[in-house]
Amino acid sequence: MHLSIRNLTLCMVVCTAALLGIGLVLPKWLLFMCTMAFANGLVSLGIVILMRGGVVAFGQGLMSAIGGYTAALIFQKLGFTDGIALTVLGGLAATLLTAPFAPLLSRYRGIFFSMLTLALSMVGYGILVKTERLGGSDGFNLGRITLAGHALSDDGVGYALYALAVCFAVVMSYLCRIYFDSTRGLITQAIRDNELRVEYLGGSVRHTMALNFVLAAFLGGCGGALAVMALGHIDPTFSYWTTSGEFVFVAILAGSQSVVAVMLASVILEAVRSFSSSYFPNTWQLALGLFLLFVIRFLPFGIGSLWSSKQHKERA
Repeated sequence: MHLSIRNLTLCMVVCTAALLGIGLVLPKWLLFMCTMAFANGLVSLGIVILMRGGVVAFGQGLMSAIGGYTAALIFQKLGFTDGIALTVLGGLAATLLTAPFAPLLSRYRGIFFSMLTLALSMVGYGILVKTERLGGSDGFNLGRITLAGHALSDDGVGYALYALAVCFAVVMSYLCRIYFDSTRGLITQAIRDNELRVEYLGGSVRHTMALNFVLAAFLGGCGGALAVMALGHIDPTFSYWTTSGEFVFVAILAGSQSVVAVMLASVILEAVRSFSSSYFPNTWQLALGLFLLFVIRFLPFGIGSLWSSKQHKERA
């Protein structure tokens, strides 16, 4: 059962206030981990948009890299340091640079779509590695941002970045939930079930899939910009295939039924990776893989299936 806009808005406000309040008592290391989780969750949210149409993007790392490099370059070259604007500009840059590929990719499904997006991501990785003006394989550092014209202190910068990531994650999740329940969002689900029937009913499959790709690019760019500001460094590995694979893992863990599950899955994945790398430094990938297998075995429809309706599960 879908929430009304009023109830959904109330949930958004309550969640934002609760997360901001929790951040006040978190230690610095956990604050940073949650900041990265929400930033990466935004990138994975773009994959979920595409998953609802029956395709999976293995090149979402390219969107994250474009957003990150855009924010870092504007900061370094133009001296523009506002974190909110840098995040939005990162999303817009990722949208503008990848939108020309949307009409092409909207024609493909299944493994062909996945491999094409992966190929684009690896082409971007190769360009970034070979471009010395962008730092080459080492990348370059990013200084401390400002918020609404105010400089951030040493003690307050961690919480400010966390608050920025939380606000963007909650607002974008809110807008995505509205989009999922809209006519275009329902057409996306219909495309996954029966693409030919959608065309017979007058819906444009290619237009819908192209729009979803553009929306995923914007979310990926915003998430990449937030991650770069939290890390203080950008390098070509943002566009590498293993990075894209992590975003896909989060989307699989979450499932395509809930936007809340995407952020929760991102936090869980970051926590598992952090603790497994601390206690099993040489085999943390094994621990992470076993965790993923466990979730896929017992929650085949993702974490969101824990509270989704029975009709949603049957449709999935």
